[in-house]
Amino acid sequence: MSGPRIAIGPRAASFAREAVVAGGASVVEVEHEPDALVWLDPGDLSGLSDRLALTPSVRWVQLPSAGVERAVELGLLDHDRIWTCAKASYAEPVAEHALALALAGLRVLPTRVVASSWGVPAGTSLYGQKVTILGGGGIARALLELLAPFRVETVVVRRSPEPVPGASRTVSASGLHGALPGSLLVVLALALTPGTRGVIGAPELDLMDERAWLVNVARGGHVDTEALVACLRAGSICGAALDVTEPEPLPEGHPLWDLPNCIITPHTADTIEMVVPMLAERIRTNVSRFAAGEALVGLVDPDAGY
Repeated sequence: MSGPRIAIGPRAASFAREAVVAGGASVVEVEHEPDALVWLDPGDLSGLSDRLALTPSVRWVQLPSAGVERAVELGLLDHDRIWTCAKASYAEPVAEHALALALAGLRVLPTRVVASSWGVPAGTSLYGQKVTILGGGGIARALLELLAPFRVETVVVRRSPEPVPGASRTVSASGLHGALPGSLLVVLALALTPGTRGVIGAPELDLMDERAWLVNVARGGHVDTEALVACLRAGSICGAALDVTEPEPLPEGHPLWDLPNCIITPHTADTIEMVVPMLAERIRTNVSRFAAGEALVGLVDPDAGY
């Protein structure tokens, strides 16, 4: 087959091999001077580093996850190659999970699931409320579509104040503190970088309403965990719904497990069953574009770190 030569690592799964071929390229072993490398294991980036050291022919690397903070920490990203990740590929299921967590909290579902008596009627409607979303990428945009029927006022906080389709208004990161008061939901859907680590700490939690829920489907490092525990214990906000934590996995006995106003799911906003077909499509699309000399999707900016 003509076209670019693509290696797959650390092992060539059938879905990735089929996606590469469907994109118009041939699959080769990493030692056969590939033009590009599709990496499938987000937990083995040291292995990726070793492979790249042995394959100077690689001009493009496709990473399997949306977040690339570990690649940044390892110093992998450079300007010598094109780097792409899966950002926006998994946006729909992650946004779906964010909305599910939010509604579960607002409707007091964790309490009702384990109830053995009728209890006290409680619940808050999302309709017509204010929602603040940190991040303006694929997850935020998918979530805005899901929120539209609720007629909410949506404020997106992102690095630049460039408008995001579907948002009521968009503000830059410097406007975060002004966007928090009055929000029923504060949803984290942004990339983890040195500038966004700990973006929600004690000062930000203090600005949130007592009735507010914090929903995190991004990275645990965005939130100061100790500050969140103290806030939830004091009832300063209504609750937190977390698909990601710091540390992760959250160890048994951690205070968050015992808080009745904290919902925790084990980083399952996008499961492997959901991810595989979406990653396959990203690989196929980018291989096709690479073969045609077109701009790739999900480009990573080594300087920005996402």
